[in-house]
Amino acid sequence: MKLAIFQMNSVDRSVTENAALFDQACADAKSGNADLIIFPEMALTGYNIGADRIRKLAEPCDGPMIQTLRDMAKHHRIGVVCGFPELDGEQVFNAAVIIDAAGSVLSICRKAHLFGDVDRAAFSPADTLCPLVQFGDWSVGFAICYDVEFPELVRAYALAGADIVLVPTANMLPYIGIATRVVPARAEENEIYVAYANRVGREGAFEYCGLSCVVGPDGNDVARAGRNEELMIADISKETIAHIRSSLSHLNDRRSDLYPL
Repeated sequence: MKLAIFQMNSVDRSVTENAALFDQACADAKSGNADLIIFPEMALTGYNIGADRIRKLAEPCDGPMIQTLRDMAKHHRIGVVCGFPELDGEQVFNAAVIIDAAGSVLSICRKAHLFGDVDRAAFSPADTLCPLVQFGDWSVGFAICYDVEFPELVRAYALAGADIVLVPTANMLPYIGIATRVVPARAEENEIYVAYANRVGREGAFEYCGLSCVVGPDGNDVARAGRNEELMIADISKETIAHIRSSLSHLNDRRSDLYPL
């Protein structure tokens, strides 16, 4: 499978302007034969834009924002993952949608671990772990930004049979080590791919650190972005997972009699 990540510059744009940018990114990714493109956390609206503005922009999972993404996926015949604020009753969730190349919503996943004042002022935490999603023959798990810093969450996906965990994020300075140390560790210790889609640029007081990456099941980079806006495409394969698991044995060597995960 070819996996694209659009590392976007966090300029203050309307939802319509962001959607136009994403439409072009989908076209470019498809021209590179990508099967799936991942956009960052809260990519459609912005992340550090204030709780009041987030609430005003939040929509149900069948709202116009998601319909725009569905139309985009169907038009370009590419799977799409994108972060957005999901309105459910009176609650707003930091969510991400995964849409297949036919424009069908496969799942809506919600952030479980809220980070800092921005998250806690604007969002409610998920009360369940997003189930594995089947994208073609790939079993896909989700961790939104801070979620990936909790090894139990990624291990739960690995034990459930995940091949890859997708991480839409809005990670800012000084936390570069998440991209360079934590993400590779999550991949290697679970013998799965991890795809980490970050932002660059400034948004309020935040300066996003980029370094989006696709890390293989051996903990090595398959592809890594720098500190500027860019589209990158990585080749991943289930054969690589099988090969790595023939030499690494973390999952098989676990002492589940001593600890549950």
